[in-house]
Amino acid sequence: MVEELAQADDAISACVDAPAWPLPDHDLIAALDAAHRLQQRLAAVTLTLIREVDGRGTARTQGASSTAVWLRERLRLTVPAARRLIDLAAALDTGNPGIRQALADGAVSLDQARVIVDTIDTMSASADTETADNAVAVLVGWAAQFDPTHLRKLGTRILDHVAPDIADATAEAALDAEARRAARDRHLTLSEQTDGRLRLTGTLDPETAGLLRAAIDPLTAPSGADDSRSPGQRRHDALADVCRLALRTGELPDGGGDAAQIVITTNYDALTRQLSAGTLDLGLRLTAETVRRLACDATILPTVLGGAGQVLDVGRQRRLITGPLRRALVLRDRGCAFPGCDRPPRWCDAHHIHHWADGGPTNLHNAVLLCGHHHRHLHHSDWTVRLGDDNHPEFIPPAWLDPDQLPRRNHYHRRT
Repeated sequence: MVEELAQADDAISACVDAPAWPLPDHDLIAALDAAHRLQQRLAAVTLTLIREVDGRGTARTQGASSTAVWLRERLRLTVPAARRLIDLAAALDTGNPGIRQALADGAVSLDQARVIVDTIDTMSASADTETADNAVAVLVGWAAQFDPTHLRKLGTRILDHVAPDIADATAEAALDAEARRAARDRHLTLSEQTDGRLRLTGTLDPETAGLLRAAIDPLTAPSGADDSRSPGQRRHDALADVCRLALRTGELPDGGGDAAQIVITTNYDALTRQLSAGTLDLGLRLTAETVRRLACDATILPTVLGGAGQVLDVGRQRRLITGPLRRALVLRDRGCAFPGCDRPPRWCDAHHIHHWADGGPTNLHNAVLLCGHHHRHLHHSDWTVRLGDDNHPEFIPPAWLDPDQLPRRNHYHRRT
């Protein structure tokens, strides 16, 4: 298979370098159709490989918490996109083989295949195998005419075409299946942009959507006749108000031993008694004006930084890695330090590099942030961790995974 894919790669390379402008319209359209069909056929191969990787447990063997996380690191996918591929690969492997064959033949697109899989899944509780096969054949035929959105709408009444005698009886099952899909597809993604802002994207299930609307709608009304904010800006500000209200309740879970809080690193000019621009523990930059405004309603927690930004001292309060020492660890690691992990600080434990039971001290030079999965993995695998020359953690993979045992670092929490 590797050799065949290499040959296909060579053929595609020749097409990439070939100019499209000399093609007459009919050849241009034919080339586009052929490229799209090839893309779907390659998608079928990709799904087969993903299914095998997931079935073998390759991801966990190599230290990842799940196949989705491993695919994100390996193929540079988002975790939701990776999960959708894993689910589709499993469905094509264990479900109706006609769907996989249609994708392999280039007769349906990846998104259309997902729609057909969802439709057949909805039917499965009340339809027999013959009915399901007939439904697949009809949907594959419709796929030549309709895009995934229209195909999904048609799929809700597919039984009217292939088994009208049981169509009404499956209406409730369809609603239940839709609820399961909503639960499966729910996600929220926070993507840091280069200018320090966050892009928030996601899909909410109906219940959570209702909760969000109920929380922010009362706060989105214009504050007066002179309120020039757009509707999107008012929703943004309403979400910020809801978060402030939640933080003030004092009922949020603790983050690694500290109460829920916003941590800002900034400089303080003793002469002018002014705070300068700062950085959140998430890595986002704040203006000096914003830092001063937040400090009006905050407890000041001093952190001393060296010239290169290394944390030098945060004072000492407790024996365990909590309080100021944990805050220093968060400022340095910014999340789980294991390569490829994007878990935030509040989901992480503080791990002693040289175990406490073996005489290791509790200080910043002997600590690293790890999520629960990678904390357990480090204790029960051949991976090792150390601090590099710049006092940041780096991980040495076992020889069976990397014979050269080159140190690896986490790049998901970098601020530059």
